[in-house]
Amino acid sequence: MIHDPGAECMAEGERRALQAERLRAAVATAYASVPFYRARLDAARLSPAAFAGPAELGRLPLTTKADLREHYPFGLLAVPREQLARVHASSGTRGRPTIAPYTRADVDLWAELCARSLALAGGMPGDVVHVAYGYGLFTGGLGLHYGAERLGCTVIPASAGQSQRQVTLLRDLGAVGLACTPSYALHLAEVAAGSVRLRYGIHGAEPWTDAMRARIEAAFGGDAVDIYGLSEVIGPGVACECREAKDGLHIQEDAFLAEIVDPATGAPLPEGEVGELVLTTLRKQAMPLLRYRTGDLCSLARGTCRCGRTTARMSRVKGRVDDMLIVRGVNVFPSEIEAVVLESPHLAPHYQVVLTRQAALDHMEVQAEWAGERPTDDTAGRAELAHRLFERLGVHSDVTIHPSGSLPRSEGKAVRVLDRRGQA
Repeated sequence: MIHDPGAECMAEGERRALQAERLRAAVATAYASVPFYRARLDAARLSPAAFAGPAELGRLPLTTKADLREHYPFGLLAVPREQLARVHASSGTRGRPTIAPYTRADVDLWAELCARSLALAGGMPGDVVHVAYGYGLFTGGLGLHYGAERLGCTVIPASAGQSQRQVTLLRDLGAVGLACTPSYALHLAEVAAGSVRLRYGIHGAEPWTDAMRARIEAAFGGDAVDIYGLSEVIGPGVACECREAKDGLHIQEDAFLAEIVDPATGAPLPEGEVGELVLTTLRKQAMPLLRYRTGDLCSLARGTCRCGRTTARMSRVKGRVDDMLIVRGVNVFPSEIEAVVLESPHLAPHYQVVLTRQAALDHMEVQAEWAGERPTDDTAGRAELAHRLFERLGVHSDVTIHPSGSLPRSEGKAVRVLDRRGQA
């Protein structure tokens, strides 16, 4: 099922013309209504009236999360505050929170994009969809909730937590779709112990691997697809995998213009190269963003997909620019560690990385978990995992393998890394 073939299967020439028209309008609106962008565009000597569209995209200034925090709370609004229908916000764990304001038209667009995403995952009208993302300031729960309703589904607004109750609801109410983080899906699978079968799961908000997908699909029996979004851009629904190909996430290009840049220089990178994803909103009213640096590392691919959609596809997020670990001069992403852990059928799909500093040198410990009963002597298992981690990462690490069920489980975004290098 394709929810909106007109937008999702548009001919390339038609899409480029639409994006050019909407980009010029977005730049004109930002210049006229947001003093921050007016100053930036004037400094770049770029007049909206003379702006040529996507061909001159690189002339537009890049916007960062620091810019959003500096103008907190309403300094980047393009509409009067009284026209806002909703305000979501980030957690603010790294400083001031960033807000996500919506007009009523923005909320309607968000619901539409999430409906498309559920259809990409395999959703259909009449499905029972269990939403176990958090509700509240976090955009995950309400976005998928409204999207499921727009698609014509019956929604179970379970939110996160109370996992045994979640499993009871999944089983008793006959859910065929589950929306939650991939780490929480694995935890629910443990609690369900094979008693819940699903047709599809739509999982995002944290990086995950194909190995984790295989574990989730084996546990629930259905397809598991990745969904992508950011609160400040619009929330979940920016892009989503299709269940037919699972070969990149389809970007909703009638609403967003995507590019990949070098994280260090900001220079555009060619198709297929991994870099930082930059998004420009084309239909957002409350807070339009021009060339917003997402901090997420991925690549872009174009061409018609096996599912019939013609939109550009972003690869799975490899990690975040600010989440990349540098251990003894080696770049390490948690997703690479996850891939190694999940290669072993003897290990559970849960892990944690602890970074410390010993004698002025970085020290990394990878903590994993046995999938079944812990062997009497686990020396060989620890040595094997340490060897495979070194082969993949190029850096030595200590390995601890705990009994099944020992590591903390997540009801939201999983905490994979404990960086204690700055502690005494």
